Amino acid sequence: MGSSVRTPTLTALLCLGLCRDLRDQGQARTLPKPSIWAEPGSVVPWQKAVTILCRGIPKAQEFYLIRDGHSATWGREKPLEPGNTAKFSFTYMTDAYAGRYRCYYQSPTGLSEHSDPLELVVTGVHGKPSLSAVPSPVVTSGENVTLQCASWKVFHRFVLMKEGEPRPSSILDSQRHTGGHFQALFPVGPVTPRLRWTFRCYGYYSNTPQVWSQASDPLELLVPGASRKPSLLTQQGPVVSPEQNLTLQCRSDVGYARFALYKEGSHDPPQHRGRQPQAGLSGADFPLGPVSHSLGGQYTCYGGHNFSSKWSAPSDPLDILVAGQLPSTPFLSVQPGPTVASGENVTLLCQSQSPVDTFLLSKEGAADPPLHRRSEVRAGQHQAEFSMSPVTSAQGGTYRCYGSHSTYPFLLSPPSEPLELQVSASSGDPGPSPTGPSSTAGPNWHLYVLVGASGAFVLLLCLLVLLLVRRRRQGKGRKPGPADREPKDRGLQDSSRPAAAAQEETLYAAVQDTQPEEGVELDQRQNTQDEGTQGMLCAQVSHSRSRLSQGRVTSPPPLPGALLDTEDRQAGEDRQRDSQAPASDAAPPDVTYAQLNHLTLRRETSAPHSSQFGEPPEEPSVYAALAIR
Repeated sequence: MGSSVRTPTLTALLCLGLCRDLRDQGQARTLPKPSIWAEPGSVVPWQKAVTILCRGIPKAQEFYLIRDGHSATWGREKPLEPGNTAKFSFTYMTDAYAGRYRCYYQSPTGLSEHSDPLELVVTGVHGKPSLSAVPSPVVTSGENVTLQCASWKVFHRFVLMKEGEPRPSSILDSQRHTGGHFQALFPVGPVTPRLRWTFRCYGYYSNTPQVWSQASDPLELLVPGASRKPSLLTQQGPVVSPEQNLTLQCRSDVGYARFALYKEGSHDPPQHRGRQPQAGLSGADFPLGPVSHSLGGQYTCYGGHNFSSKWSAPSDPLDILVAGQLPSTPFLSVQPGPTVASGENVTLLCQSQSPVDTFLLSKEGAADPPLHRRSEVRAGQHQAEFSMSPVTSAQGGTYRCYGSHSTYPFLLSPPSEPLELQVSASSGDPGPSPTGPSSTAGPNWHLYVLVGASGAFVLLLCLLVLLLVRRRRQGKGRKPGPADREPKDRGLQDSSRPAAAAQEETLYAAVQDTQPEEGVELDQRQNTQDEGTQGMLCAQVSHSRSRLSQGRVTSPPPLPGALLDTEDRQAGEDRQRDSQAPASDAAPPDVTYAQLNHLTLRRETSAPHSSQFGEPPEEPSVYAALAIR
């Protein structure tokens, strides 16, 4: 019976211990689960350090770290003093430490629940994919964009990470593209300028989901703002050759701290540079390296401030044209010639025997983009005309032309031979052109009219001056008085003065298209001695009837310049005085020299007749026979 009593007592004690153990387990399951995270992040580059932290309640005495797929505890750590957090450190991260981790803690009342899992990822094990934006990384505020992560490796999945966020933004399965590569398309947006939109992507295989590839290059979406746009330029000019090194310069008078360069139509991320102050301007240089066909395109740049996601408005686009990428070389010519006067119409003609869609004309040293003209086919030649109507002196310089195809508009042919256009600012003739008469400029008729009018004015002025001089001298030689009424007395007075012959005044009159008058014998026969000469000869006309003394009178030198007409009144007075003068008067008469134009003079001498009464012979007389041509 004693044994029967002891049996119920033992059963009761066993039941009491079992119930207490069940109560303790229930209290342990009610403890809050700890939190787990990694610093600096759960995605760790190869060979970099990382720390896993586990935080529990203040009364936690010890923390444990376990890894999925492993039965043994991965680590055990005491909480930091003072605090309720434990640290599990990995000095060099490798694929051996990659995996899914959890932690829990022990308190005086028992063990806590396990934490949520932590994916500890190692990157850099495989080659990096590429990340691009479709259609462009420049996105207007409020719009959506698609990011494309692609690789030639057969990754099963791709991961998109946004900078500043600890967890992946998205994970998508890989898809094979028709081009043969593998990719994933991540929709992003709508974008706003308040946030920075910088992304990277990775690829991995499904059997090792915590072992990722290297990170792609960062891609920052540019959301243009309203701040002032910078300027984009190049020292090499818009047309570059393959042997050059190309550098693009982004400049602004706004104090931007960073700059971005973007090539239009490219899916690649824009290039970024920090501020490089120069001459009071903020800016950045973007060296693109040796010129190749891949650099041809249209570029823009942006300015931005530190600690801000906002960018400026885009700069004006800059076209970079790469020469020497087509086989044929065009030919450049100019009409009417390479040397012209300002104001003329000039046409530059670019021709090519090979098919081209567009011709471009570039001026050496000019920062402006080249002129474009569509190609036309004429006489089997592809050509385009570049007109300058009217041309100015500023358009003078050295020109070259290029050809291009519409499929690759930024790839040009080799340049034509240089053509130098010289534009004269003066109104004179430009001179003969080395290209021949067909290319010489026509005369400027308005210039000839101006010169002719000026010459006519000068001739008229000279004619008036000579006419005035003749009038004055004629008035002095024929003053009214007794000498005019009594020529004999005048002759006596003249003979009484020995120096009168030296002081008498002579009058010159230019006679043009002279008509026959009295006392002048006209002979239609032309003197053979004077043939071939257009003489301006002088004939002596006597104002009195007295004969010329002592031989022939030497004619004065011809008058230069304008021709004066002899008046009929003067001729009549001369004949009247000749008829009134006495035959015995030996005084030297006043003489007038008449310059005869368009006449050929033939002189003849009449032989003196002998007197029957023994009177001394008369002096030989000289007369002028005028022959009209």
